[in-house]
This record gives sequence, C-alpha cells and structure tokens, in this order.
Amino acid sequence: MNRILIIQTASLGDVVLSTSLVETLHTHFPESKIDFLLKKGFEGLFKTHPFINEILIWDKTHNKYYNLLKIIRNVHSNQYDLVINIQRHFSSGLVTVLSGARYRSGFTKNPLSFGFTHKSIHLISHKGRNEHEIIRNHRLISHFTACVPLKPKLYPSIRDEDFIKPWNQNKFITVSPASLWFTKQYPIDKWIEFINEVDENIQIYLLGAPNDKALCDNIITQAKKTNIVSLAGKLSFLQSAVLMKGAAMNFVNDSAPMHLASATNAHVTAIFCSTVPAFGFGPLSDNSVIVESKSELSCRPCGLHGHNSCPEKHFLCAQSINNTQLLKRINI
Repeated sequence: MNRILIIQTASLGDVVLSTSLVETLHTHFPESKIDFLLKKGFEGLFKTHPFINEILIWDKTHNKYYNLLKIIRNVHSNQYDLVINIQRHFSSGLVTVLSGARYRSGFTKNPLSFGFTHKSIHLISHKGRNEHEIIRNHRLISHFTACVPLKPKLYPSIRDEDFIKPWNQNKFITVSPASLWFTKQYPIDKWIEFINEVDENIQIYLLGAPNDKALCDNIITQAKKTNIVSLAGKLSFLQSAVLMKGAAMNFVNDSAPMHLASATNAHVTAIFCSTVPAFGFGPLSDNSVIVESKSELSCRPCGLHGHNSCPEKHFLCAQSINNTQLLKRINI
C-alpha cells in the first residue's frame, strides 16, 4: 500500500476515535502515506500528527456540494491504493466509489456500498455486550491487516504543552459540562452541586468550545467558588488534550471530551445520561469509569444520539445520578 485515505467527516468525537485506524495502519504499513479527509474545523487535531501525510478538508458550511466535487477530483487525482470510508452517508460513498482506488472499504449501511470492494456490517445495539466503535471500524481493514486494534491517539506539540503550563501547576480537575444534545448533558444544577462539594484546594477548570462559554460562566456564577476557572474557547483541541492528561481527573459527558481523554490516556469519569455504554462509545483510558443511573428506567436509552429535551419530561436518567459517584473519583 503506497497511499491510503481515511474518510471521517462526522463529529469531533468520531474523528478522534478514527485515529485508532491511523495507529494500526501505520504499524502494519509503516512506509505508506496515510491521508485523512475530515470536516472543516477539526483539522487542528492533526497539525503535528507524525503519521498523517495530508489532510483533506471538506467545508460543509459554504458551497457544500461544490466543495464536495473538488474533494472528489482531489481524491481521484491522488491515486490511492486503499480508501477506508468510516462514514455511512451518500456523500462519503460517492467520494469512495469515484476515488479510483483499487481497494474501497466501507460499511454496508452506506447507500453506495455496492461500489465498495470490501464491506463490513456496522451494528449498534443497547442489548447485551456490544463492541466498541474502534472494533467496528477496524473491520474495515481486516482484509488488509491482522493487527490488534490500537487505541486512538493524538500528538500535541511541545508548543501545546508549553501553552497550558500556567494552568498545570497544582492539583486540578477538569469538567467538560456541555454536549451537543440536551439528554446527553449532565444538568447544570447537578454540575453545580458536584463542584460545590470539591475541596477548595483542588483547582477546577471548565473546558468547552467558544459556544459553551455562557454555560461555563453560568456554572461559575451559581457555584460561587474561588477555585474555578472557565477555559471555554481559550484552548485548541490539542491544548485541551494536554491539560486533561495532567489532571487528577476529568469529568465529562458521553461526548467529544471523553474521546479526547481516551486519546491521551487521561484519567476520566464519564457520565452517561440518556445513552448507554453498550452502544460502544465508552472511554478507553486505562483509568476510566462510567457513571450512570442505578435506577432501572424503561425509557433508557431513548435514542442513539440523545434529544433536545427529555421525551418523558422527567430526565431521571440524569437526575437520579448521585454525585458521590463523581466525588470519590477525584483521589483515584
């Protein structure tokens, strides 16, 4: 394999999880050039990645389909030996089918999978013990490598490490309170209740994107603690990952920060509200624990991605979680 392309144009967490494929492919094909196609906004994840040759960026926010055509032409001209399509949408299937690659691997759920040379089933279920997403993704390369799936991994630079040094002086924890979906986000009153129980000698950093700043500021205002600082919108993805690596513990939802922690093997406590670990998107750090309701709720899970509000109007999957489950993780 001289040149390989990985396609993952979904959300931040999905892109981070797909780095496990990069690790495995590089181990098996160390001389191959590995390129990555992702959605604009996430390219910073790979700016110092030692195994990524070229980043292809699809801008979906402006002239989406014109930019898709440019991507298709670019991919075809690169003459890939292998294209691995993790996405299950028509657009990524079109890029794959028209790539001209000798080997085109993707999931059977993709509407253009008939044009793939290698296909795999992508099955998510909340019943029984389900496989992790990185194992499902690795089936896409099972015909080409027998390597054991490796964990996701990111490569922050020395500059990233230097940037976060001012916040990495004493014992601290991080809290990433936001999520794209309401029912995947631990409620603000529960976060405040937890934060108010944290020892004053432990620094608390709130992490998030620029649009999470209002949420973080609201938490700080209501918590009225002197040991809490919001870094929402102030750190890049890689800088956030470095900070999480140095934390005594990172408290996250079932969302992208959980996967950032996994990619640096940072200590993590992941709160699952409406979703369940059986979906296969849990944390992969050596020191990781999942916190969820101990109540048997017939309405949980209410969906794979969550909802903008609780369909049952009570949100018991989150409200019934006891914060002592979080507090005991600080000194682990």
